[in-house]
Amino acid sequence: MGLHLIFVNLNTTFAAKLTSTMRTDRTFTMLKPDSVEKGYIGAILEKITGAGFKIVAMKLTQMTQSDAETFYAVHNERPFFGELVEYMTRGPIVAAVLEKENAVQDFRTLIGATNPADAAEGTIRKMYAASMGENAVHGSDSDENAEIESQFHFAGREIF
Repeated sequence: MGLHLIFVNLNTTFAAKLTSTMRTDRTFTMLKPDSVEKGYIGAILEKITGAGFKIVAMKLTQMTQSDAETFYAVHNERPFFGELVEYMTRGPIVAAVLEKENAVQDFRTLIGATNPADAAEGTIRKMYAASMGENAVHGSDSDENAEIESQFHFAGREIF
């Protein structure tokens, strides 16, 4: 618990520093393990670039248990936290930073509702997600979180 609090405090301090320099034309995404396992990487990336997003950073990687627990710390009191960490560490993910005007909101629209049953036709989750728990893709929910999440996965020199 102590380490979690330190991370949260560091993120709060870090987030405060970002506010004055935060970009509104970038967002962060992860193609989750189910997308990678099913071979959807190319199709999802085509959908993303076809919607006008430019990929400015991308890598295939695998989250450790510690990575997933830290990244999803906001959910650590939720009953699904253990399953989420297990799911996110079971195989590789594709992490990417995307660029486009109004990036966060436009990407949230492109991916659709968390539950694919509720997602609009043509959205990534409607097309590629199996369930609410295995929903194919992550998208940042704010400019602040996009910056924090991008820097969690990428060093500054890896983002172009």
